[in-house]
This record gives sequence, C-alpha cells and structure tokens, in this order.
Amino acid sequence: MRKRGNRIRRKTVRRTVISAALGCTAILGAVLAFSMGLHMGSPEQETAVEPALLTAGPRQLTVHVPEKKERPVPSFSFPTIYSPAAILVREEDGAVLAHKNADQAVYPASLTKVMTCILAIEKLGDLDQTVTLPESMFYRLYDENASMAGFQPNETVKAIDLLYGVLLPSGAECCIGLAEKIAGSESAFADMMNQKAAELGMDKTHFVNTTGLHDEKHVSSVRDLAVLLQYAMQNETFREIFTSSQYLSGTTDQHPEGLMIWSNVFGYVGYPAEVTGGELLGGKTGYTSEAGLCLASAAKVQGEDYLLVTVGAQGSTWPYPPHILDALTVYNALGKELGKS
Repeated sequence: MRKRGNRIRRKTVRRTVISAALGCTAILGAVLAFSMGLHMGSPEQETAVEPALLTAGPRQLTVHVPEKKERPVPSFSFPTIYSPAAILVREEDGAVLAHKNADQAVYPASLTKVMTCILAIEKLGDLDQTVTLPESMFYRLYDENASMAGFQPNETVKAIDLLYGVLLPSGAECCIGLAEKIAGSESAFADMMNQKAAELGMDKTHFVNTTGLHDEKHVSSVRDLAVLLQYAMQNETFREIFTSSQYLSGTTDQHPEGLMIWSNVFGYVGYPAEVTGGELLGGKTGYTSEAGLCLASAAKVQGEDYLLVTVGAQGSTWPYPPHILDALTVYNALGKELGKS
C-alpha cells in the first residue's frame, strides 16, 4: 500500500509541475505577442508608439509626419539699378529675394506676350497646325509701329513658328494670328488671358490685348509678372522657346528657306551670356514710351535658377540698354553674394 501511495503522489506532483509549466508558457507567449503587436504594428503601417500610450488606455497609435520645411531665402538687396519697379525670385518655389515697388501698377508693354505665348501653348495642343495671317491685321500694326517677327500678310505658318516669333523678336503679327486662330478675335483671347491671370492670383493685372501696345486699362505689376513667368517656365515648350537664342522657321511660300528669328535679349548680350557664377538663360524685352524699358529674364546663378522682372527703365537702347544692364547688374551681384556662402 505504501508503494502504491508513493506512486500516486509522484504522479500528482508531475501533473502539477507540467500544468504550472504550461501555464507559464502560455502567459509568457501572450505577453510576448502583446509586446510585439505594440512595437511592430500592422504590415501596412510602421509607426512609433509614444511611451505614454503603453501605460494608459484606451491605446491610440500616433503617426508622426515630418513637416515640410521651407528652404531659407538667401539674404540679398538690389544694387543700384535704373528700373523703378523690380522683383527677383527663386524659380523653384517663387521665394522673393528682393523687390521694389513690386505691387505698383505698371504698363507691362511686351511682357504681355509671356501670357500670350503660354496660353496659346496650352490651348492649341497640336503645335504643328497652321495659321494664316490675314492681310487686314497688318495695317493696324504698321500704323502703331508694333514690333514684328517678319512673317508676311497672308502667309500660312505653323503655330510653333509663331510661338517663337512671339517671344524671341516680340512679333505682334504672331500674337494676333494665334489669338484669332484660338478664340476668333484678339479681344476674345484677351478675355481668356484675364481668366488665366485670375487663376494664377494675378490680382493687379488686366489685359486688353495680346501685344502690350499701350492702353490705359492694360496694366499689371512686377510681382504679378513674376508669378506669370514662374508658371510659364514650368512648361517645357515655353522654356525651350524662352531660352533659345535663335530659331529657323519652317518653309512657306513667302519664306522658301524659312525665316531666321533672333532673340532680342541675346542680340544685346551675345550667346552664351555669362554672369558671375552662372549664365543668363533667356528673356523677353518690352517697350512703349509709357511703360519704359521692361525685361523679364531668367538666369542660372551658383547652380540655382532665378527670375527677374524689371519695368520702367528710361534711356536709349543703344549701345547699353538700361533694362539689360539692370539684369546683368542684379545677376552679377547675386552671384557674388551667393558665392560667399
């Protein structure tokens, strides 16, 4: 009897030990699973858990999204320039480095054609389609002494050729030809220009025509024009045209060998045009007696692209046009300043 009782007691002890071990294992497994669940999260979302969330309920997972930090704006002040209204911005984000009279109402003259060109690019789609330039529109342009690219009355030209004619030599016939092709009339196209300006937040701007020929109601500001230029430069076709020094159009009956078109800006400064720490990339000139000499330009300085808009400079365009001198002065000063850092 004693031996049998001992065997029973030994079996009871073994059962107790095994049960206890199994119980400990289960508890340990549950704790481990709970801990791993907290630290690993779901496969789709990995996130850190704040320490406070481990000790209090109900538990909530907090996703920490790092804030996008704005890039610092280089310290820069305009050197002495001829233009009474000017603004310099970084192309990438539109950050303003320097400005004077940036929101003053000004006449934009042919800087208007930046809007004419980018809007035409967006509305046309197929830039190989042709446009015929009616003879009737040339009479008014001759009377107003408008700048021309060199296309002739009744000439049928590809749209892409007219776009180069708008920006490089500031051809008024190209502007009106494109406007009538797209909207039926210049005034209807001007309405589209104003709608686009409103979309871009150009609240100091009102367009009456496509060319910038003087009209008291045709106004803008250098800040608005910088917004427009920054927007336009994001378009690959616009940028290609704006930064070209010359262009040979396709052949037509009036130009069987094509029409060679030259940039007004590079006609003054040569190509390539170096500035301190970089180069002048391109530009659009403008002039009326009321607006003065105007320039919207782009340059790469110390590896970064910048845009400069100046309006209202007075003086002769030969041999040293003050609006071109202003651009070179500003970009050279900027290159020296950035080169210090």
